[in-house]
Amino acid sequence: MTTIDLNAGALAPVANEVEHLALRVTGTLPDDLDGMLVRNGPNPLTGRFEGEGILSWWPEAAMLHGVSFESGAAIAYRNKWLRTQRWARVHEPQSASSLPDTNPNVNVIRHADETLALAEGGLPLAISPALETIGQPSRHPFAATGMTAHPKIDQDTGELVMFHADWKPPFLRYGVADAEGATRVDIEIALERPSMIHDIAITQTHSIVLDLNVGYDFSMLKRGHRMPLRWDEGRRARLGVVPRHGGEVRWFDVSPCFIQHVVNAYDEAGTTIVLDAVRYPWFLRLTPSGDAFEENPLGTLYRYRIDLASGHVQEQTVDALGIELPRINERMTGRPYRYFYAVEQPSPVEMRGIVRYDWQSGSYERYALPPGDQNSEPIFVARRGAQTEDDGWLLSCVYRQATATSDVVVLDAQDIAAGPVATVHLPVRVPAGFHGQWLPSRG
Repeated sequence: MTTIDLNAGALAPVANEVEHLALRVTGTLPDDLDGMLVRNGPNPLTGRFEGEGILSWWPEAAMLHGVSFESGAAIAYRNKWLRTQRWARVHEPQSASSLPDTNPNVNVIRHADETLALAEGGLPLAISPALETIGQPSRHPFAATGMTAHPKIDQDTGELVMFHADWKPPFLRYGVADAEGATRVDIEIALERPSMIHDIAITQTHSIVLDLNVGYDFSMLKRGHRMPLRWDEGRRARLGVVPRHGGEVRWFDVSPCFIQHVVNAYDEAGTTIVLDAVRYPWFLRLTPSGDAFEENPLGTLYRYRIDLASGHVQEQTVDALGIELPRINERMTGRPYRYFYAVEQPSPVEMRGIVRYDWQSGSYERYALPPGDQNSEPIFVARRGAQTEDDGWLLSCVYRQATATSDVVVLDAQDIAAGPVATVHLPVRVPAGFHGQWLPSRG
């Protein structure tokens, strides 16, 4: 695997919590952007990463970054480490035992009027509008023993479809909360051994869980690897389909692969489920010596058609373009959709450019960045009064190599090639992280 300097460029961490008001803007911000763009990601408490590669990057301390918008102005930027036992051991040792032992550094959602920072499998933490740590969720009891970072919200029913993948039994729990956060489904999905499961897909009737070829090998810890994850060619790769509110899980074998992120899924023609995802032919594969990883390939757009009547799965490579971190208009989650947006990856170590894919035309539209700059995932925000799926804005954080600072670009989701309608210039750097969310001030 290519050596990555985690302390340089877009990945470099920041050392302090800061707040800046009245941010400089180029162009004209839409006056219906009223809320906060929040980013989550790993940022070591020392301000410096130790080690190399993604497995030294992934597990570091959770830091949130927020850019606030109001009535056509960018009014504030702030960043905060989440207050956990890890944070307290460095900053407030006397309070460590009173804080939660978790590290929710992956994602952010809002559900049942509670904003949660999400971990890869540990306890989520509730956060305030100022990014302060409130503590254990009060409205989501399913999360008390852990929840993985990509639950899905059904925008029509208000339900939250969740899961918890763990390295110890039970290896996979599946749950559904109602619109108020109360648990309505909490079941175990039996796995023979633990699997790295980062995402889930839903339709209006079913959920799809991923049991693929990256799993746990604890012997790696003895060989000096920081996390015990690796590609396992001998595992069965399969998709599990479960009725939304519980029932028999049906497993469908697929070609060996790994999927970090799904794009979307939906029901078609009564007995078919369509699942779109960013697929890797392999991921975290060790070299023959077992001492290092091979360079990961690029993820590409892939479609599965799961026929529940025949038990057959049709697999299709849709396009060869390297992409990751796909996002959609979340009103379309679990439903037939036309557009998605993603980060373009020219190489395995670059996230540079944004693409808009149109399933109807089968083509991409691009917003390009110069070499050296890198960007986060594009987050869709619907325009006030939007009448169509793509009527809205894309917000993305962009690292600028020339100044070692970051911008937030606002693109018209219907014409991203035209470039930003507005750019918010931050006086600081927002390090490359995992995922983010738009949190509207109202609703």
